[in-house]
Amino acid sequence: MREINVSTITEAVKEMCISANLYLAEDMECALKNAAKEEDGKLGKQILNQLMDNLEIAKGDKIPICQDTGMAVFFVNVGQEVHIEGGSLTEAINEGVRQGYTEGYLRKSVVGDPLLRVNTGDNTPAIIHYDIVEGDSLEITIAPKGFGSENMSKVYMLKPADGVDGVKAAVIQAVKDAGPNSCPPVVVGVGIGGDFELSAKLAKKALTRKAGSHSKLPHIAKLEDELLDEINKTGIGPGGLGGKTTALALNIETYATHIAGLPVAVNMCCHVNRHLTKIL
Repeated sequence: MREINVSTITEAVKEMCISANLYLAEDMECALKNAAKEEDGKLGKQILNQLMDNLEIAKGDKIPICQDTGMAVFFVNVGQEVHIEGGSLTEAINEGVRQGYTEGYLRKSVVGDPLLRVNTGDNTPAIIHYDIVEGDSLEITIAPKGFGSENMSKVYMLKPADGVDGVKAAVIQAVKDAGPNSCPPVVVGVGIGGDFELSAKLAKKALTRKAGSHSKLPHIAKLEDELLDEINKTGIGPGGLGGKTTALALNIETYATHIAGLPVAVNMCCHVNRHLTKIL
C-alpha cells in the first residue's frame, strides 16, 4: 500500500490550476497553429492569428489565456493500492483550487447556491469525478471550464431507431445552435451511451483527450472524422465570422446503454480547451 499525503495533492492541484489557465495545452496549441495555416478565409485567418498572439501575450506576461478561468473540473483516477493520509482527498483538491485561484490571481466564478448567487470567493467547490483503478498512483486531470461554451452544451435522449444518422444530426445541430456563442473555433466533446448523466460526463471527459487523437473503436473513429468534416463545412468559422475552421477537434467517448435508449451529450468548448494531467 502506497501512502500519499493530502499536502502533496493540494500543492499539485494549486500548480495545475495556475498552469492550465496560463499556458495552452501543447495539443491545442498545435491544432490552433495548423488551423491558422490552413484557413482560407481572410477574416478567419486574421482571427486565428490574433488568438495565437493572445497565447504569446498570456505566456510572456503570465496572465490567463482567457478572462473566464472557469469552474475547476477534475477527473481523478485513484489507484486501489493508494492510501490517502492526513485528511480528505476531496478537501485536499478543493484546498488546492482555493490556493491556486487566489495565489494565481485567477477569476473566481463560483456561486455557492445556484439561485441565491453569492460568490464563494475562492472558486470552490470544484467538480470532481472519481474512478477507482488498478495500481498505486493517483492521476489527476484538471479541465477548467468556462461557461460561454458550457452554456451551449446539450443532452439528447434519442431513440435506438435514430441510429448513427440521429447522432450526427444531434451533434451538428448543437454546433449550429451554438454558433458564435461558444467562441469558435471550438472543440466538441461527445458522449454516446450510458444514461442521462453518464453521457454528459463522457462528453466532458472527451474534451480532455488530445486534439487529433481517435477512439480505439474503428466505427467511432470514423464517426469522429465525419462529424469534424461536417461541422467545418457549416461555415461558422473563427469567431462565428465565417471560414472553414469551426472546430479544431471532435472527440467521442462511449459506454454501454439500455436497449430502449440512445443518450447523446454534446459538450462545447472554446478554442483554449484547458486540460492538464499530473500523476502522483
